[in-house]
Amino acid sequence: MTPDLSTPSRHKLHEDIFAMLIGTMLVSLGIAFYAQVQLTTGSSAGLALLLQYITGIPFGWLFFAINLPFYGLAFLRMGWPFAVKTIASVALVSYFTSQIPGWIGIEQIHPLFAALVGGGLMGLGILSLFRHKASVGGINILALYLQDNFGIRAGYFQLGVDAVILVIAFFVLPFDRVLYSILGALVLNMIIALNHRPGRYVGFS
Repeated sequence: MTPDLSTPSRHKLHEDIFAMLIGTMLVSLGIAFYAQVQLTTGSSAGLALLLQYITGIPFGWLFFAINLPFYGLAFLRMGWPFAVKTIASVALVSYFTSQIPGWIGIEQIHPLFAALVGGGLMGLGILSLFRHKASVGGINILALYLQDNFGIRAGYFQLGVDAVILVIAFFVLPFDRVLYSILGALVLNMIIALNHRPGRYVGFS
């Protein structure tokens, strides 16, 4: 008997938990690749990576702290289920990125491989979280808030923030690392753009 796909089935709690664990682990592994060769990305993760390179403060602490101001917006803009899942996801990424260096040893990795595979891992991880109504960043929540309340297009705002992070990167990282970072960002965003579209996925939380 063919299952009825016209009505999407709601994700169960254990499915959400599993997706969040897998998604945050993929994101964390991608960040570990980036950190190994000093690449960066967009949004709050990219800002945390740059601050780690400048200050030496571990990424996990910076990433969690940068996202603190956005949790209130998450509750107001997206509702408490999304906000709780997002806080948990950010905490998991912060934890996993602090533990991965002790779990695996990455002695050598080519920047091009790190950009392509790391960007792909982060894209797949973020996609998994999106499909279970969670995220790992606060800047996209701010973008939605500004769009709703001040008419600023969310996509343009996010693009502007990412552009600023990459401009700052030119003053922090070698030129070739910034180019690799841009390539990795393209891979990440292509994965999300091609797969996170209306009608592509019928499950919801």
